[in-house]
Amino acid sequence: MASPAFEELVETFAFLDDWEDRYRHVIDLGKAFPPLDPAFQVAAFKVEGCASQVWLRPVLSGAGAGALFDFEGSSDAMIVRGLIAILHTLYAGRTVAEVGRIDAVAELGRLGLNEHLSSQRSNGLRAMVERIRQVAAAA
Repeated sequence: MASPAFEELVETFAFLDDWEDRYRHVIDLGKAFPPLDPAFQVAAFKVEGCASQVWLRPVLSGAGAGALFDFEGSSDAMIVRGLIAILHTLYAGRTVAEVGRIDAVAELGRLGLNEHLSSQRSNGLRAMVERIRQVAAAA
């Protein structure tokens, strides 16, 4: 069910043998991810439950279950910006109905990050996934 872009990301992470290389790659993804306009770094888009400052701004095209889901995001922590970029690869371009069916825990587990993220980062990642799912469900 994962997109070709996410499958490519899984392959890249499989190629990276140790956690340090994966960690650096997540940070590089964060650096490459387009910054969120500071005008959108407001309470309405802030994700609660993250140790870092995190904002996710949904961008929907169309209406109903067939509406296409996308989002912009940012964080004050580079590793978290990288996690946002990974979530973007997982969810962007899917219909809002598909977003609700993605097993984010299983998909992200394929990257081998779960055992290396701190509990705070893991909680923050779950909070971001939950926000994405809520927005998609409300659409």
